[in-house]
Amino acid sequence: MLLTAPVNRETFVMRRFFIDVPLSEHMVINNADAHHIASVLRLPAGSTVLLSDPTGKSAKAEILTANPDAIQLKLLEILEDITEAPINIWLVQSLAKGEKMDFIIQKAVELGVHGIIPVATVHSVVRYDTAKQLDKVNRWQKIAREAAKQCGRNYIPQVFPITELKQVLENDEFTSANKIMLYEGQASQGLKQALAETKSERYVLFIGPEGGFNSTEVDLCQRYGVQIVTMGPRIMRTETAALAALSAVMYECGDLGG
Repeated sequence: MLLTAPVNRETFVMRRFFIDVPLSEHMVINNADAHHIASVLRLPAGSTVLLSDPTGKSAKAEILTANPDAIQLKLLEILEDITEAPINIWLVQSLAKGEKMDFIIQKAVELGVHGIIPVATVHSVVRYDTAKQLDKVNRWQKIAREAAKQCGRNYIPQVFPITELKQVLENDEFTSANKIMLYEGQASQGLKQALAETKSERYVLFIGPEGGFNSTEVDLCQRYGVQIVTMGPRIMRTETAALAALSAVMYECGDLGG
């Protein structure tokens, strides 16, 4: 019978790998991770690793055979999930230029974001054709995967395809979520006040690009019940605003800080 065990300090030093199928008694890793385990890390048979499946469940597993093409594993014990936040936060991030999006995605995953939705807004400096969009999203998903692995998460946040602001607002999945837009213009309340007055288990944060949201986008969001808030008297860069807001929500309503 498999045991369920809490995650302890020893567990955190084990290597974690994500599999694409649910946990089972015997499993195989045969993607790039197989080469990494066998040829780079050189983990021999008998080594213990952590596995996380698409549902966010984690377990200890023993390597039975290790070669660059396929790693055969045996399930040892299911672990209690303590690395995912008690709230779900989706980050709706306007496209940012250069490597800023890479940075935002990496750090957002480390902070506990549930999903990231890149959006093209009026003041977005960068524009991608269809092929480039696919390349970018694939790159960002790889960054999210590596960040999740590095920080010990049980779940890989999805980076959604680049979309338009209105499509996000019309998504039924976010109807009951607490939707918050950061806006450097006039706002009737601050983020701290908004979080104190409205508690939720689901949040959607809207972050503007380098040039910020324009007034039409703000009006559109208000019509869909999005709260317009300020982060204070200083204007932040888009990457700063995204991570500061995510940290604030996670601290106030999630598990950041213990």
